[in-house]
Amino acid sequence: MPKLMPFHNTYRCTGRADQDAGDIVLLHGWGLHAIVFDDIVPALLEHFRVTVIDLPGMGQSPLPNDDYTLDFLADQVAAVMPERAHLLGWSLGGLVALRLGLTRPQRVQSIVTVATTPRFTAADDWPAAMKPEILDAFEQMCREDYEGTLVRFLALNCKGAESMRQDVARLKEILYFCGLPAHRALREGLAILRDTDLRADLASLTPPLRMIFGERDHIVPAAAMAAVEPLLNERGDTALIEQVAHVPFLSAPDTFNRAVHDFHRQHRFLDE
Repeated sequence: MPKLMPFHNTYRCTGRADQDAGDIVLLHGWGLHAIVFDDIVPALLEHFRVTVIDLPGMGQSPLPNDDYTLDFLADQVAAVMPERAHLLGWSLGGLVALRLGLTRPQRVQSIVTVATTPRFTAADDWPAAMKPEILDAFEQMCREDYEGTLVRFLALNCKGAESMRQDVARLKEILYFCGLPAHRALREGLAILRDTDLRADLASLTPPLRMIFGERDHIVPAAAMAAVEPLLNERGDTALIEQVAHVPFLSAPDTFNRAVHDFHRQHRFLDE
């Protein structure tokens, strides 16, 4: 029986001959799908071929009967992404991008994470994160009212942003565009966010890495940036976007695109 593969689509580069363009892969966060990146795709297409992927059980992707773990998500993405590509991952998608960079460095040219931290839950030695009981509560609410939980989580994504009302409305519109995600993908995706800890692995990443944070993020607080910086090697750096929360590419797409393009130019993936 054929193996179920995630939905994916590749768009041709518009700014140069397509055969000369590099590839970039966009990986979305918990509960949503690739359409969330629509506002930044045109600017990326000026320099890259862009591949969008819906994570299993979300958007248009089927949900195989495998254990829903971070390694499973990385395997699913690896099966459909270009042979060698830059990665841009938001939130849960950022964890997937980091895992791919650790396990398949020969296929990853660079990584940009957005509102991602190597550990999403707080600990005594990691205070700049969400309390574990908050994610536990969301997981329990998913079992009782998963649509309502999704909507509440979308509001938390946008809380504090200068454009909060517009961002919440836009995320709700995107949420329903492809139908709601699978229950199990939501519950076990939350477990990935709750349990993953990649802090000890960041220094061994070989692809160049930029980690972008939102100044007013209530899921990955801006204070996490200072906590992350000592964990990075010489090929990693951070950037902060002001007046945005957990979805900076939605709240401030032009500023976000500059941060991404500056990173690619810094590492000579784009011309000056």
